[in-house]
Amino acid sequence: MTEFLLQLKYSAYGTWVGTSLWGYAIFESLHLMGVALLVGAITLTDLRLLGFSRVLPVTLTEKYLLPWVWSGFAIVVFSGVSMFITDGSYFLENPFLLSKLVLIVLAGLNAGFFQFRVYRNVAAWDAQQPSPALARVCAALSIGFWFLAVACGRLIAYPELWS
Repeated sequence: MTEFLLQLKYSAYGTWVGTSLWGYAIFESLHLMGVALLVGAITLTDLRLLGFSRVLPVTLTEKYLLPWVWSGFAIVVFSGVSMFITDGSYFLENPFLLSKLVLIVLAGLNAGFFQFRVYRNVAAWDAQQPSPALARVCAALSIGFWFLAVACGRLIAYPELWS
């Protein structure tokens, strides 16, 4: 594994991202913009599920915000991998990165549960109705998971907290 990570680090791409004046800064900026799209769209959907703006149907909210979620996710993955390869073995030692990844997986499992279990009955509570308790629990968990993932992401930059 270490050999593979070193190959990535010293590849032309890894070297450019890690040592050029603008490489890392570009991907860090892209990462923040992607997080804003991803977490922002998810949070707006979750707030709707929690009862805010009930005048907007849940299906309409999801229809317009879900493409932004996927766009933000693609940007976050691309930029995150680009930053990771600059020193993967170092990052893998960082408990905040590992915590962030676990929280993202939990957020994804929560979203999958919501989509395939709770959302199936959306017609009964789509507009002007309170979301069922399970939808509200999923929304609250989602906000919590994403808040903690973003916080862990910020803490990655402070090795003095964990080394």
